[in-house]
This record gives sequence, C-alpha cells and structure tokens, in this order.
Amino acid sequence: MIKLVSARYLGDFRLWLEFSDGSAGEFDGRSLLKRQGPLLEPLRDEAYFRRCFIDAGALCWPNGLELSPARLHERVHQLETL
Repeated sequence: MIKLVSARYLGDFRLWLEFSDGSAGEFDGRSLLKRQGPLLEPLRDEAYFRRCFIDAGALCWPNGLELSPARLHERVHQLETL
C-alpha cells in the first residue's frame, strides 16, 4: 500500500510529494480547486493550502479534508506519461 511520506509546498498551490515506494512528483492543487464543496473552500486561500500535513500516509488539512495517497500517486505519475 502506497503512503505519502513527505509533502513540501512549492508555491502557487503546488506540492512536491514523496511516496513510500521511493517515487516523487509534483501535485498541482489548482486542479483540486476547480471542484466545489465545503471542505475545498478554505483551500482557495493560499495560506490555508500551505497548512497541509501528512496523517497516516494521507495528505490532510486542518478542516478534515483528506486525500488518498494512492490517488495522489496516480495523479502525480499520470503527468509523467503525458
């Protein structure tokens, strides 16, 4: 099972993510912000977006939003093949 082991803010709603399988890549959070929902609204503020942290291998924010490490891994590696 893939877990997130490190997340570093790069600026402009982008994160550098490192995974338990040794792979890494950039996640563009702007794609996430195209969606609607009460948990996503606070992330539109860049200062709040930067407050992400890792909990049990998932990418999280203080409001309870949690992104699946497997899905993030998929998205990061999709960009490499385009």
